[in-house]
Amino acid sequence: MLKENIKTIRKAKGLSQEELAIKLNVVRQTISKWEQGLSVPDSEMLVTLSEVLETPVSTLLGETIAEQQADELKAISEKLEVINLQLAQRKIMRRMVLHWCFISVCALIVVTFLVLFLMGSPYLKWDYSNPEWAVVGVAFHAFEWLFVRTAPIAFIGAFAGIILTRKRQS
Repeated sequence: MLKENIKTIRKAKGLSQEELAIKLNVVRQTISKWEQGLSVPDSEMLVTLSEVLETPVSTLLGETIAEQQADELKAISEKLEVINLQLAQRKIMRRMVLHWCFISVCALIVVTFLVLFLMGSPYLKWDYSNPEWAVVGVAFHAFEWLFVRTAPIAFIGAFAGIILTRKRQS
């Protein structure tokens, strides 16, 4: 009776063996042994267990808890499992989107460097005598100057992001 009641009430409260063990300051194997009937909690631990599970000691020691509650709990746990799966899928999707964003940033930086390299840094040869083109030349010069100094840092960060968000083999 005790072993079934501990297990049923623990699951009804939505606790894993590990979580219950942490609340009771015991190892998970202790909870497992109680639920398998290989050992029983001492009187002090039984009182603490009843407090953590918010259940009277008499209920823990009494008759087996009705299966109806177990069926309701099973339905709730199935719904929670579906929700957990959906959350896990969202997390995977966010990670994948972030991964491809990092790849895009790296590709954009490489392409921009190639364009600047192939253009041969035209701002050095720019004709600043025309005031309208001089403004464009200064703006391009400022862009190139800023890009050449910040892009390597951004590239390293994006590359690190690619590594950190890659799909892990399990």
